[in-house]
Amino acid sequence: MKKTILIAIVFVTMLLGTSGQSGAASLVANIDVSSQTMTVRYGLSVYRWSVSTARPGYFTPRGSYKPQRTARMWYSRKYHMSPMPYSVFFHGGYAIHGTGAVRQLGRPASHGCVRLHTANAAAFYAMVREVGFGNTRIVVTN
Repeated sequence: MKKTILIAIVFVTMLLGTSGQSGAASLVANIDVSSQTMTVRYGLSVYRWSVSTARPGYFTPRGSYKPQRTARMWYSRKYHMSPMPYSVFFHGGYAIHGTGAVRQLGRPASHGCVRLHTANAAAFYAMVREVGFGNTRIVVTN
C-alpha cells in the first residue's frame, strides 16, 4: 500500500513538473516585446499568445519579476478608470491584464502594461493563483 502511494506521488510530481518540495507546478511567462508575444510554460503545457506592450512614448519594463498582487478587476486611476480585467501586477503599476482592444493585439498599443485577450488573461490569472507568486516568474525581453 505505501509503495503504491509513493509511486502515485512520484507520478503526479513528474506530471506537474514539480520538485517534491514545492508542491505546485511552476509557471513561467516569457514576454517578447519585439514579437509582441507571450509564451507561458505551465507544468507540461505551453501556450503562446499575442500581446500588446508599450506604444511609442511609453515603456514596458524589461527584466525578470515575480507577481506582486492580483486583481480580478482593476480600474486604472492613472488612465481614466480604464478596466484591467484579470490583472497580475509584476512591477509597481505594470500588469499583465485583459483588454477589449483585441484588434490591437500583436502590436504595441498600451501605456506600458502587457495586454492580452481577456480569455487568455483569465487563464493566466488562474494559473498564477493556482501555483502562487513564489512559483511564478515573469520575464520581459526585447
